[in-house]
Amino acid sequence: MRRWLLPEHIEDVLPAEARAMERLRRAILDLFETHGYELVAPPLLEYVESLLSGTGRDLDLATFKLVDQLSGRMMGVRADHTPQVARIDAHLLNRQGVTRLCYCGSVLHTVPEGMTKMREPIQIGAELYGHAGLEADVEIARLMIEALRRAGIERIHIDLGHPLIYRTLAAGEEGERAEELFNAVQQKDALAAGKLAVLTTLNGGIEVLERARRELPASVEPALADLEKLARACASPGVDISVDLAELGGFNYESGLVFAAFTPGSPDAIARGGRYDEVGKSFGRARPATGFTMDLRQLTALAPGNGERRAILAPPGDERELREAIAQLRAKGEVVVVELPGHEGAREESGCDRKLEKKDGKWRVT
Repeated sequence: MRRWLLPEHIEDVLPAEARAMERLRRAILDLFETHGYELVAPPLLEYVESLLSGTGRDLDLATFKLVDQLSGRMMGVRADHTPQVARIDAHLLNRQGVTRLCYCGSVLHTVPEGMTKMREPIQIGAELYGHAGLEADVEIARLMIEALRRAGIERIHIDLGHPLIYRTLAAGEEGERAEELFNAVQQKDALAAGKLAVLTTLNGGIEVLERARRELPASVEPALADLEKLARACASPGVDISVDLAELGGFNYESGLVFAAFTPGSPDAIARGGRYDEVGKSFGRARPATGFTMDLRQLTALAPGNGERRAILAPPGDERELREAIAQLRAKGEVVVVELPGHEGAREESGCDRKLEKKDGKWRVT
């Protein structure tokens, strides 16, 4: 076996992609900051009791686990930022009002989430804590749409769901049967879903909600009303909205409204979000919470051209005028690569599209 081969669905990030990813990371985090979201950076490893607290079996299966050589306790490599950020809000910040947090970092999955996914996504996202009203869900969903536009995604389709409708209809189901029903509804397997089969057919435009009101019990009306309000709040040019009552969220810890974003050219969702009040509750502090996450690497692939490099090739030398010319260009934000002696034959590899030359006694870019 070749020693340099990487595991399946694990890849290096090469210069052009890394450059594009970094530009996009800065742009999205700057967007979050202008909306009042503060950046946090949780650790890559935690004890599994904390890392998986309040989450479902799906996240447990997605998490790599190992034994801590110092304590002998089981640790996990995070597969999702949300439980960690909820822990930070509950125990480290301990604020009483609304808290807005954001993050960006790698996570690790035991298996890829989708056809176009890697096992080491770079998650970037935002979370809002402390407000249980629909206003928080609207803010988060709109911020997600704006972040996708900042990434150059022009055509966006938002799929809305509400797991509380499923939970209301599935009340009384427990154990393996409950898990089977959940998976059947999520995969739109009407035969396996049994009495919940109606949910697998309730998907389409906002008009689906009227049909749902006719076919579902009155107890789910508040959830249907929230879906309608969120759909109308997110509607805008270039954004298509649909409702899918079989959409139950990502890792099965969502407790309220959920949403997923899609775009032509990607078979997998490009962003996911929703309400997850139960996660904060598991940390001993019941805080309402809603948020969304995106894979920075996936977004970069959907926005070609962001990694193009514009650089200036400067000749070798140590004369003062040359060093001053290079410093002035770099102060303006230009990338200046100083060529080292003996490498003239490999200039094309530098990726430079201009060069610094001395003409009429002055250094000029040509």
